[in-house]
Amino acid sequence: MGHNKVVQKKITRIRRGENGQTEEFEDQIAVEAPVTIYINGSELVTLLCTPEKIDRLALGFLRSEGLVTSIDDLDAIRVHEKEGLVEIDLKNKAGLGGKLYGKRTVTSGCGKGTVFFNVLDSLRSSPLEGKLEIEPDSILALMKLMQEKAELFKNTGGVHSAALADREHILYFYEDIGRHNAIDKIIGECLLDGIATDDKIIVSSGRLSSEILLKAAKLKIQLIISRAAPTSLCIEMAESLNMTLVGFVRGSRLNIYSHSWRIKTPIV
Repeated sequence: MGHNKVVQKKITRIRRGENGQTEEFEDQIAVEAPVTIYINGSELVTLLCTPEKIDRLALGFLRSEGLVTSIDDLDAIRVHEKEGLVEIDLKNKAGLGGKLYGKRTVTSGCGKGTVFFNVLDSLRSSPLEGKLEIEPDSILALMKLMQEKAELFKNTGGVHSAALADREHILYFYEDIGRHNAIDKIIGECLLDGIATDDKIIVSSGRLSSEILLKAAKLKIQLIISRAAPTSLCIEMAESLNMTLVGFVRGSRLNIYSHSWRIKTPIV
């Protein structure tokens, strides 16, 4: 799938005030754009996102919502970057049933997030059985690696970052105006590459909500780490699903919210 160079940021003239003085200068602003996903010719959803790798975003969204489970479910995918459209044909058209029930517009991912999640089904799923363990220093190092890659954030301050990692390396990395979108782009990349994710780690800059946890759980991810805080429901669900949440990963500090046995030694 070929990709043209997409615009992730724009230059805007603004006035900045400081110490009672204002001056005009050029600032870099993160681009927000709609991307509409069509399934078998029918409009499914419009996502507001950073318009990069929108095929990954569409595939990750469908995987998160349970509409596809592997690349083998796809018959074709057509990307129209200029128009902000992704058309996906699924092989099992009859299997969609009532899942496609009219178009929806989703926020950029920092509020409501996705709209199709069946949370009860996810809560009934079996707890993860993996025994992944990691050193605290490795968690701190992964966060530092992700932040070093966050060029769009450094330029604009207006996006979230997300990465898929093993214990030592960042494997996939995305920035997006929506934290859900950044995770979905990673999921789409995993779907295209067909890689195993049950031994991998999600690294995020954003708040850990129940939607983020469920996206990770569908990939059998055992460990999620973030610079930000989790919500109460996210912690409860992590306990139920045998997932480890680590938040406020900053500098030499971190907070462990669930299943701390995966973190091998205390920080000294």
